Amino acid sequence: MISKEVVLVLDNIRSTYNVGSIFRIADCAGVSKIYLVGVTPDPIDRFGRERKDIAKVALGAEKTVSWGHVRDIKILIKNLKKDGLEIVALEQSPNSINYKKFKPKFPLALVLGEEVKGIGVDTLKFCDKIIEIPMAGQKESLNVSVATGIALFRILE
Repeated sequence: MISKEVVLVLDNIRSTYNVGSIFRIADCAGVSKIYLVGVTPDPIDRFGRERKDIAKVALGAEKTVSWGHVRDIKILIKNLKKDGLEIVALEQSPNSINYKKFKPKFPLALVLGEEVKGIGVDTLKFCDKIIEIPMAGQKESLNVSVATGIALFRILE
């Protein structure tokens, strides 16, 4: 049984490779479920076939981590809050706190946003906390799957 229950919410992540990588990270970290929201691709296509591009990166984690697809992130967040989860967005924002200073409360849902635009301002309003990984170089952000791994393992320390 997971003592620090975490679910992941993938909000309109477009890359199948990012989705596969996040499944693999989730399996390694003991994440209990992944919610695929909006246009985020499922490991199984609409014809019931395995998505080979996700499976290639996930290395079987798409079969070991529970997942479900949801159309509306606001309804999902509302339901997760009703179930007692703290909703935490991983996003750069004027309201964010350094991920190293964040004190998680479990169970927790970590919301991850679209590769270019991130998590929408409307969605951020529904989140309990916003955490951010500070950037020291010229680039403004990390790849979403890399950021997921860094933040997730820090949260679970």
